This record gives sequence, C-alpha cells and structure tokens, in this order.
Amino acid sequence: MALILTFLGKSGSDRQKIAIAAAKKFATEGKRVLLTGRDTGPGLSLLLNASMSSTPQQVFPNLEAVQLKTSSLLERSWEEVKKLEAQYLRTPILKDVYGQELPVLPGMDSALELNALREYDASGKYDVIIYDSSGDSTTLRMLGMAESLSWYVRRFRQLFANSDLGKAIADSPFIQPLISSFFNVNWTADNFAQPTNQINNILDQGKAALADPKRVAAFLVTTNDPLDIANVRYLWGSAQQIGLIVGGVILHSADTTLASLSNEFDPLPVTVVTGSAFDDEQLMNALPDFAQQAQQAPKPIEIDVATGQVRLFLPGFDKKQVKLTQSGPEVTVEAGDQRRNIFLPPGLSGKQIAGAKFQNNYLTISF
Repeated sequence: MALILTFLGKSGSDRQKIAIAAAKKFATEGKRVLLTGRDTGPGLSLLLNASMSSTPQQVFPNLEAVQLKTSSLLERSWEEVKKLEAQYLRTPILKDVYGQELPVLPGMDSALELNALREYDASGKYDVIIYDSSGDSTTLRMLGMAESLSWYVRRFRQLFANSDLGKAIADSPFIQPLISSFFNVNWTADNFAQPTNQINNILDQGKAALADPKRVAAFLVTTNDPLDIANVRYLWGSAQQIGLIVGGVILHSADTTLASLSNEFDPLPVTVVTGSAFDDEQLMNALPDFAQQAQQAPKPIEIDVATGQVRLFLPGFDKKQVKLTQSGPEVTVEAGDQRRNIFLPPGLSGKQIAGAKFQNNYLTISF
C-alpha cells in the first residue's frame, strides 16, 4: 500500500512545482513514485518537461507520471459495468453502448479519479502516489466520498429493510422467483450479496486509508498574503471534517520569518520556500519530511468511550460557524461547507448529548 499525498491551497504553478519536487524527492530516496495529475491543461507536462498520457510513463528514475483523463477513465469503468450486467442479466441491454459515446456528468470526474487512485494504490507497484489535484474544496469532497457514500448505503439499506416492501421480499418465498421471471434477472442470494459486499469493502478500505496518516495526507501551500492564509485555514478545517490528516504548511515567501504564521497554523510545522522561480533541486532540499510530519499531526477526531467524549479538531472555524445535531445513533457536525456524520460506537450509541464546547480549535462533545 502506498502513501497518497496531495496539496491544498495556493493555486497556479507553485503548487504543481511543489508536487513535482515532492515526487522527485521521494524518488531520489529510492521510493517507487507515481505522480498523478488532473486533466486540466498542459501545465504539469510543461513543468515536468515530459509528455504525459492516460497510462503511467517514466519521467525520472523511480518516478512515473500519468494524466487522469476523465474520458479514458470513463471508458475503462464502463467496460466493467457491462461485465457486471452480463453477469446478472440473461439478455444484457448495455452491450451496444460504448464508453467512447458517453458524456461526462457533473461530479463524475471526481468519482473516476478517486477510483483510479484506489486502483493504482491496490496495484502494489508504488510506494508513494502524489496527487496533483485542484487543491480546493472539490478535492476534499472527492477524498471524503467513501465516508459520504457509506452513509447513504448504511442509512437507505436500513430504511429499505424496515419497509413493508423490504420485509415482503425477505419473508416471501415467491418474490425472488417472480422477480427472476419478470425482470430477466439471475437471482440468487449470493449473486445480490456479492456486489453489495464488494462496495462496502471498498468504502471501508477508503475510510480506513483516509484515517491513517501513513496512507493518506495533505499539506497546505500558501503565501504571506492574508487572503491566501484565510483560504488555506478554511481548507484545513474542512479537511478535518472529512477526516483527512493535514501534516504541515509550505509557505512560499521571500521573508523567512515565521512569527506572523505561528498562531495561524499552530500546532502545524511551517516550512518556508524562498525564491520567485522554483528550482527543482532547491525545492527538493527545502521540503520537509512529509511522512514524519503527517504522523505527528493532530487527529481530526478522537472518541473516548470511557469518558463519554468525542473531540473534533476544527481549525479555521469559530464557534458561530459550527452546528451540532443528533439523530438516532449518529451525530452530525456542520462546519463551513462540510457536514460530518459520526456513527457512535456501541458504548455511546443511544446516549443523548449532555453538553458541547468549542475551545482552542477543538469541539468537545460530552454524553
């Protein structure tokens, strides 16, 4: 399994140069590295001084690069959909629809990119995957997709199981053969359980990876400009809402003084990169130990059943921006544009919130 690393904040070529330098830094340390870039233009290829395609190509010793082209990813995924249809339907209807014909729907690109990262990670070919993303809330929604989708699967599966229709299907010996006859479906319990279990396993693996700083981490990229600082602080807090570890800050500035940022990003370490035009070697030498910093960063959430407390790290927000609600076994925390549903463990499930306080960037919920 690889370490997946991405960068949030400062837009433009600065962030891409840092991503490239980070990839080369890992590669020179002997790691097998894959640099992945969104299909947003020729910028990454120009900075790499290498042609990029939809399949990984070596661009540096121990370093491969790939462009995540949505159209190519969609074609590849569509073939898998057709295989599944052929497996469960006697007369497939999608066999004459080709991936090259399909338009890309809004949000589809993020889902396809996330699945591509998952597949490259599962291949076992790489020790580190650098994801050169958009670096904004779109990236966070993509990385938090496993948690969001698992909530939908969990909640609506339970609603269906408790419904009259769900009970009728489960209890009646005639429903399954009737569905097989009318809808031309190869119905067996194993057939229908298998894809559901596969989806749940993938989502569980995604959630576990996001919560592990040895597996997924982000770093903030900013300048001394107050607007840039405010933006990355907001992204920092939003990253915590999806459970993403933020390991540190990379400051691009001519001034090496860190005093102005000491309070803004405490307790994260701040690495200063100077110079108006980045040089690969200069950047590689200036960059921090990403893996070490990520493992030392504050955890987005801590649940202590013994004391009956849930603590969430929410930097970049104040008390007025945080909303807390409870519904059944789940607690929902809204902060900024992110909503997090916390499924309470058995020791706290069923208990009502007794109190909550927001202090020193932490929201502490007591039961």
